Amino acid sequence: MTDRPALINLLRALPKAELHLHIEGTLEPGLIFQLAQRNGIALAYPSVEALRAAYAFTDLQSFLDIYYAGASVLIQAQDFEDMAYAYFERAAADGIVHAELFFDPQTHTERGVAMGTVIDGLTRAGVRAQQQLGISSALILCFLRHLSEDAAFETLEQALPYRQHFIGVGLDSSERGHPPEKFARVFARCRELGLHVVAHAGEEGPPAYIEAALDVLKVERIDHGVRCSESPALVERLAREQIPLTVCPLSNVKLCVFKRLAEHNLAALLAAGLKVTINSDDPAYFGGYLLQNFLETFEALPQLGPTQAIQLARNSLEASFASTEAKAGWLRRLEEVAASCGAA
Repeated sequence: MTDRPALINLLRALPKAELHLHIEGTLEPGLIFQLAQRNGIALAYPSVEALRAAYAFTDLQSFLDIYYAGASVLIQAQDFEDMAYAYFERAAADGIVHAELFFDPQTHTERGVAMGTVIDGLTRAGVRAQQQLGISSALILCFLRHLSEDAAFETLEQALPYRQHFIGVGLDSSERGHPPEKFARVFARCRELGLHVVAHAGEEGPPAYIEAALDVLKVERIDHGVRCSESPALVERLAREQIPLTVCPLSNVKLCVFKRLAEHNLAALLAAGLKVTINSDDPAYFGGYLLQNFLETFEALPQLGPTQAIQLARNSLEASFASTEAKAGWLRRLEEVAASCGAA
């Protein structure tokens, strides 16, 4: 029987990378109200409590509706910096050594906020996090899949003057009815530019979306991917090719991908040899940052123990787009932590 206090200490102490984190999804209700006041924006909710009470989602779209409303308070570079640095402070407390932050520029440029404003604020937060918290980070620009591929191309062109500030592109927002193939040309262009490519697939969409993300978009990681279990051939392929899956357990329950955390397939995917990682997705909205995702998942799935904790942390570090040298240092630290906790 697993020693739960020891396991909790291990989960807290292990160096981890967070690879599926929408920075706009870290906007806590309190900060939303602060930024609304700073920028003279009237919110549809009378109080922080009323806004938090509205976080009752039934599916991805009902979440996105309130997510985009919350993002409307982000106007100045300082707003983006404050939001991102608040996340980094929580990340440091959770044992995160490296974070790859998704950001949705179209959510902001459609409101008249300049691309440079978004990227400048997020970049400043990343620099501060490295200097003051010792956290490494990178930015991944995401295209909104409910918009057109032409809009994605326009966003890419707007972002290219800031190319040195982001390492890759992703694909997010409403999955159903928007298959990866819709963005084949813009992803081909991004690969030509030397950008890393990832995509959300297999959250609400079918296994075929995961296959298209791999074969058409040629992504290096699948974000979510939990519906792969509906296709044994795809599960076997993901295990064989060691394609990382950035799984978000609390998000999956909040958005009704799984009814209960105890029904989540993360343990089964890990046991099948897939390169699974745990992430928090939109933690302000889904009830927990990275460590909370680990703690609640391990509580709900008793087949997970110290061996799986170490494997999940190792997977996250290996699946990151950090330098080989940086990864090697974190992996050495992981082995030291595991040994000190008697879990090596």
